[in-house]
Amino acid sequence: MTTVRLACGGMRSHTLHCKVKESFSVMSHLAVGLVWVMSLGVLLPHDARADSSDCDVREDPGCRNRGTRTLEAIEAYVTAPLHWDTENWLYFAGAMTAIGVSHHFDSTVRDHFTAGSPSALNSSNSHDLQDSIPTLAMLIGTFGYANISDDNNGRRETNTMIESAALSLGAAYLFKYAAGRDGPDQTVDVNRWRAGGNSFPSLHATGAFAIGTVLAESGNDDYRWARRLIGYGAASFTVYERLDHNAHWLSDTVAGAVLGAASARFAMNRSLSSRQKSTLEVTPLTRGAMIRYSIRLN
Repeated sequence: MTTVRLACGGMRSHTLHCKVKESFSVMSHLAVGLVWVMSLGVLLPHDARADSSDCDVREDPGCRNRGTRTLEAIEAYVTAPLHWDTENWLYFAGAMTAIGVSHHFDSTVRDHFTAGSPSALNSSNSHDLQDSIPTLAMLIGTFGYANISDDNNGRRETNTMIESAALSLGAAYLFKYAAGRDGPDQTVDVNRWRAGGNSFPSLHATGAFAIGTVLAESGNDDYRWARRLIGYGAASFTVYERLDHNAHWLSDTVAGAVLGAASARFAMNRSLSSRQKSTLEVTPLTRGAMIRYSIRLN
């Protein structure tokens, strides 16, 4: 009897089963990510939502509803490179260099964690849920503490985490589709791009650094060292776990970390800008005009 081995570890008769399993894995990641972010956004109190105004859409035509603000956030995120200055482009160049250097060590790092085990290509358990725990702990912990202490700044920080995670994970899914890279549990070839895989970039690393960076860099400086220790420490531990579980190449995690951290900076800058925004309005009247100036102080 002639048999043909497949990357997923089955025979010719199992080809359909393997393809269905891989497709289900991709779709399940997408569904869980979207439901997770959307559900948290709905559950947040009104005053926790970033850029939530004090106006009423029905009374003030200039008031933007939540849908409009969401579209504005996406538009600003997508077009952000058009407004980068020299410093931003230098950071981008540094990030691309870091990803390129890490790609050079992909095989070395994989061999270190798998120790040449032949079962590394047949593992069906990538510990996805387990490796999400540090990220979820940071998010839920921030949300819980903010509500226990009735801290609106903490609620806004939670919402900034959600915005950062939503934007970065959305971008990561697009990059995954475009790259199509096979992971280290599928092949030993580090250059298996456009092969229908979903390894690059790592969603876990992206989400961990999107949320961890907000935790590390938000708030006052009194506990900055502790915030950075927790935020960057938990995110780095997530990266280590993905490598240890042979779920990603090193460059997958570096790319995810860069994307998550950059998205966090974007979300934090948007949140700060919205809270400090001032407006000047001129309303024509019968015998003159009314000038209204407003500035948000908190």
